[in-house]
Amino acid sequence: MTMTPEEFVEAIGTGNIIHNSGDLFGDHLRSVQRVLKEWGEDEEVQLAGLFHSIYGTEGFQDFQLSFDRRDDIKKLIGERAEFCAFCNCVMDRTTLDRTLSDSSGHHSINARPDVAGGAHIPLTDSQFKDLITVHVADWLEQVQREAAKVNERHGWSKPGDAWGYRRHAYRTMAEMLGGSALKCYDDVFSHEPKETRHLHQEATPKLDAPIVPKIYVQ
Repeated sequence: MTMTPEEFVEAIGTGNIIHNSGDLFGDHLRSVQRVLKEWGEDEEVQLAGLFHSIYGTEGFQDFQLSFDRRDDIKKLIGERAEFCAFCNCVMDRTTLDRTLSDSSGHHSINARPDVAGGAHIPLTDSQFKDLITVHVADWLEQVQREAAKVNERHGWSKPGDAWGYRRHAYRTMAEMLGGSALKCYDDVFSHEPKETRHLHQEATPKLDAPIVPKIYVQ
């Protein structure tokens, strides 16, 4: 019997590890999928949300599905969704932020040297839109929980610091998307206290070893 994408995510152990946001990793994945559904995104983008950090990301490396499984994931959720999730996982986020100012037809990102040798990844306009849609949904789903606590690994030494993480980039992405994404951004950030609205952390700090042994799934 073939598993659904949701069953697969559960079967590989995402319910056994805590995500940065404090939720179980699997719960966070499903919540991002739900946000994208609420925004009216199509099923492929919703599935990209469900798998958005399945290979590990610049900001979360405590769970990493092996890249050897990419063909399996493509068969499960489709090439479009898998490519979006793959990009979200491997990218150097500063290169995403930089390409926000590029003109239509000229968007690209670089992979991080530690996962894909810093490979240059050109994006079509539709691939770029998919990526920023999923990337913004991921952050908006968790930022309030992140901001409620300390996360020294990300340079957030006191509650509230997370609000400033790549603030300009996330706002720019939300404005580029407009509609439900921008409304959600405004709704979420309306809860930010005035005393943190000056904070700006423009890059993701290099993560040390995971707090708990990461799950590297073949």
